[in-house]
Amino acid sequence: MRSAVHTLLPPKVRASLRKFGSDLLAARRRRGLTVSMMVERTGASKSTYLRLERGDPTVALGVYAMALFALGFGEVLGGLADVRRDEIGLSLEAERLPKRVRVPKARLPS
Repeated sequence: MRSAVHTLLPPKVRASLRKFGSDLLAARRRRGLTVSMMVERTGASKSTYLRLERGDPTVALGVYAMALFALGFGEVLGGLADVRRDEIGLSLEAERLPKRVRVPKARLPS
């Protein structure tokens, strides 16, 4: 049975995942690693690893993370959604800043 992820995923995201899988395949080959070696290093089954290299969106993020680590890209995931580079979030935050800041008046005891 096909996962709902396949039908719900926007075409640009699907294409991006396919490119990501293809890039992981190329990186593995450049390093002279076999699929069997990557299966051993990631702890995934062979079929799961092959789906990863095709950019299958149903492969767990942890398997992608292990593949990145095994290929020497261990720190890549930590920077993907770095809040310091979140231009949209920073822009929204700036819009919500108050125009003025007022200090409340001190009340005198009665």
